[in-house]
Parts: sequence; C-alpha cells; structure tokens
Amino acid sequence: MTNVDLNELLMHFNLTRQEATIYTTLYTEGPLTGYEVAKLTGISRSNTYTSLAGLVDKGAAYVIEGTATRYTPVPIEEFCNNKIRQLQQIKRDLIKGMPAQREATEGYITIKGEKHILEKMRNMVAEAKERLYLSVAKPTLSFILPELKAAISRGLKVVIITDEPFELEGAIIYHTEKPPYQIRLIVDSTNVLTGDIADGEFSTCLYSKKKNLVELIKESMKNELTLIDLMKGKRP
Repeated sequence: MTNVDLNELLMHFNLTRQEATIYTTLYTEGPLTGYEVAKLTGISRSNTYTSLAGLVDKGAAYVIEGTATRYTPVPIEEFCNNKIRQLQQIKRDLIKGMPAQREATEGYITIKGEKHILEKMRNMVAEAKERLYLSVAKPTLSFILPELKAAISRGLKVVIITDEPFELEGAIIYHTEKPPYQIRLIVDSTNVLTGDIADGEFSTCLYSKKKNLVELIKESMKNELTLIDLMKGKRP
C-alpha cells in the first residue's frame, strides 16, 4: 500500500493530510525533530510544527524531551484502538442524549452507492430478530459473512439463494446461477432491500417496510426456490 493510500486511511481517524504524512514519516524514520521532519517531507517548518502539535494533541505522537525535542509515533494499533474507544463512548452518549424520534410512515427509500448499500445490508442482517431470506451472488455474500454467521449464532433462520460453491453451517442454502450484482433481502418479513450494485458508486437499491413490496419480493423468492427444486428434479 502506498503512502498516499495510508494517508487517506489515516484521515479517517481525524488526521489532516499533513498530519498523516508526518505520522507515516515518523513511523518510517523513527524519532525526529521538527526540523528533520520538515526537511524529509518538504512541508514548511511552521506547518510542520503545527502538525506535530496536532499529532500530539490527537494522541498520534509522543514528545521525547532532550537537548532537542523529538517526536515519535504512537503505535498504529494503539492509536486506532484509542480512537475507536473514544468513538464508542461518543456513540453511547449520542444514543443516550438524542431526543425521541418521531414515528414516521416509511415509504420507498432509495439507497445510492455500493458502499452504502452493503452497509445497509450489514445493518439489516445485524438487526434481524427472527429470520432472513437473501438472494445474491457469492461475491456479495463475502461482504456480509460475519453478520450472517452472527445471525445464525443468535438462532435465526437464515435462507440463502446463491451460486455454487457456497456453504455456511447453520444456514439453508439453495444453489442456482445468479446475476452477479443483484440483491434481494427480506428481514423478519417486515423490511426489504432490492436492487443491484452493478454501477459501483452510482448503484441504487430500494429499501422499504411497505407490506406490498415485502410481499412482492417474498413471492418472487418463493418462485425462485420452487424453480430450483424443479430443476433439481430434472437432473439425472
């Protein structure tokens, strides 16, 4: 992975681009003075010292006092774990402090972008209480496999229609040829996600709790299961 890729990832942990660049430089070179950091990175000395102070303040670097002040990076796993713990606490505070949500009749919600669609799938599976029916191609299953395993461990009924070879202990698996990007998911017979992720960030799926759409997708999946059983009967 390149430094540019690493810097992009570090920015998800609340570092600026310059802070991320300096952090990876400290990781590569070891403890450095501000002057040495500026020389190695090409960042101006004033911006270097501002960024180093930011790294210390954000828990990404320590100061080594001596004849000349040097900076050393906090180990990456320690830094990430600290940030995640802080976010978990912020999450708890937000959930506790948010006002009561107004009940609204949900219509048909369009979810855009492959990333957001897969996140919605993960959340739907994670929040399932009784059963889920899923019809997707095998590559898509890999993105939600941890959530599917957790659902099975909670005692949920999990029915999956996908292409061969795919097996998951505790799940009911039906094998058939699947369009590579199609998604159909029904959770607890109350909410549904349908569409595809063929267009990457421009993909769209429809999410709804509307009974008519849930019943429509449920009937479609029943027909698919019936067809699979019929095809099995025709095989020698």
